[in-house]
Amino acid sequence: VQLQASGGGLVQAGGSLRLSCAALGSILRISEMGWYRQVSGQQREMVAIINRDGTTNVAESVKGRFTISRDNAKNAVYLQMDSLKPEESAVYYCRADRVYIDNGSWSAYWGQGTQVTVSS
Repeated sequence: VQLQASGGGLVQAGGSLRLSCAALGSILRISEMGWYRQVSGQQREMVAIINRDGTTNVAESVKGRFTISRDNAKNAVYLQMDSLKPEESAVYYCRADRVYIDNGSWSAYWGQGTQVTVSS
C-alpha cells in the first residue's frame, strides 16, 4: 500500500490550497484517514482526521478554515485549506490508519509529504 499526496505549493497569506492523497494497493477498506503537518525541528501535529463514516476531528487552530473530506470509493482524502497563515508553512503528510488489505490484516501508512509554504 502506498499513499500519494499532492497539491502543496506556495501561496500568499490569506490564500487557499487543496491537498489530495490517494491510497494505492489491494485495499479492502480504510477506517481512518487524515492530515498531519510538521515544521522542521518540531513535532508532527494532527491537522484533521476523518473516519469512514464521515465523522471528523479537526485541530482547534484550523477549525473554520480547513475542511477535510474523503472519497471511500477512491480511497482518497482531501484537505481544503483557506485563509492560510505564514505560520502554517510546513510539510503536510497524509495518513491512513486501519487499512485492511485482501488477506484480512491491517496496518497504518504515511504519505511522502507535500510542502506548503505561505508567504506573508
